[in-house]
Amino acid sequence: MVAHLDTPEPSGDRLTRRTAVGLLGTAGVGAVAVPLLSAGPAAAAPAGAPAFHPTPDAGGASPVQGLHLTFGKDPSSQMVVSWLTDGPVNRPRVLYGTLEHGLGSGASAHTRIYTDGKSGRAVHVHHAPISGLRPDTDYYYLVSHDGATPDSGTFRTAPRGRRPLTFTSFGDQSAPQVTWGADGTAAFDANSTPATKDIVTGIEQVAPLFHLLNGDLCYANLDVDRVRTWNNFFTNNTRSARFRPWMPAAGNHEIESGNGPIGLGAYQTYFDLPSTESDDELAGLWYAFTAGSVRVIVLQNDDVALQDGGDVYVHGYSGGRQLAFLERELKAARRDSDIDWVVVAMHQVMISSSDANGADLGLRAAYGPLFDRYQVDLVVCGHEHNYERSLAVRGVVGGSETLTPNPASPRTDDIDTGLGTVHMVLGGGGVSGTTNQAFFKDGTAKVITAVAATRPEGGKRAATYVKEEAVWTGVRDIEHPYGFAAFTVDPGRFPGDTTRMHVTYYNVNKPHGELSVFEKFTLHRKRSDGRD
Repeated sequence: MVAHLDTPEPSGDRLTRRTAVGLLGTAGVGAVAVPLLSAGPAAAAPAGAPAFHPTPDAGGASPVQGLHLTFGKDPSSQMVVSWLTDGPVNRPRVLYGTLEHGLGSGASAHTRIYTDGKSGRAVHVHHAPISGLRPDTDYYYLVSHDGATPDSGTFRTAPRGRRPLTFTSFGDQSAPQVTWGADGTAAFDANSTPATKDIVTGIEQVAPLFHLLNGDLCYANLDVDRVRTWNNFFTNNTRSARFRPWMPAAGNHEIESGNGPIGLGAYQTYFDLPSTESDDELAGLWYAFTAGSVRVIVLQNDDVALQDGGDVYVHGYSGGRQLAFLERELKAARRDSDIDWVVVAMHQVMISSSDANGADLGLRAAYGPLFDRYQVDLVVCGHEHNYERSLAVRGVVGGSETLTPNPASPRTDDIDTGLGTVHMVLGGGGVSGTTNQAFFKDGTAKVITAVAATRPEGGKRAATYVKEEAVWTGVRDIEHPYGFAAFTVDPGRFPGDTTRMHVTYYNVNKPHGELSVFEKFTLHRKRSDGRD
């Protein structure tokens, strides 16, 4: 169950200059003398707590944790600042501004609460939407609530119109942690690796405008203490997510038993996303935003995927609403002369030549015709714990039982996405159980074409697989399990010019997490403002 609580507007109280300068230093601003908002009146001590005198720096309130950003509906003027607490707080709020004009603006946060269905613990997440920002501008901010020491970060708004920008993407991360086992002894989370942490450092080396996180965020559904896993996930990622929006797609491992009608209540509580869905049960599961000339559409694939991958099987949960949303978005994007690139982010895959999960016929049947009709340029996924990308594909191989994507061009270095869509599997975000050594060596792939009608106790619905010739496959990384992709948009110079997206896939290497370049390639297409 997710609850929404409103909080009053922030007051005109101020922090001490000593505290403000120290906090701004953590965000890289340095010693800047600007008026700031204080933590305000301290929260009352809980019953049975030791006696103390609350102050803005030591009030006994739950501290700010897991600071993270997401875009609002207009990334050039809106941002959402979010953080976690272990309990209820008073007056959660954010103060923000520019280096030139100081932190003179404030916004209150609304609070969402869910109670974890396994532990019964309540989780409080505070979301402060900020609007009226200037495009392509650096901002600094502080967040706090009564009785807590503020925390801070920076962000840059998206450009408006055709401007260069960079974004990054990976999926299947997990969280670096030690947890308590069911018997009360300390235990390692089986899904964690050092790469889970190293990849965040890698993203910060690239310093993109935003990051796309393609599902299976932290694998909390597999852990004894799901709340702790989510907390560790945000503690790890706040090193980047407080400085740039991390825009997530929910994967099958975000479906948690007992957490909401379809198991996605925790995910929907932790993230405030630019959803247009009016049904609270579905809010935030799919959404879209525009940055520069790039339209990004984010999907939740368990709605159409055949594979049984979550704690509960939720195939068809939206009753067609998500698919209708996708077609509306694609149609509008291709009619918009200000949008050149259409990027879809999702979790499960339409292409895979790994002997792991395999491609999913449900996705191919539902999405493939729409991707073809509206000329989607790029699809970024996770799910398979390896790196693979397709050739540009359009349509299907005639007579194929598996709706095999048809290669439209053999090029792998400089690809015209006007000819077809490039799919990238980016599942090397840090989780254990990597599948880069499981690629088929004979030029084939497998596709899930059906699942059993019932689920056995403690298991998943058995899948039926059919083999196909992987005529669509382009490049695979067999040697390295971990990495991410960076995409830099060159918008071109004049109406109808060629716009390019330069792609670099970085390996995150053992044992120290240093980056190396696995490959570079380019996508290109004609700008949409040159149409008659």
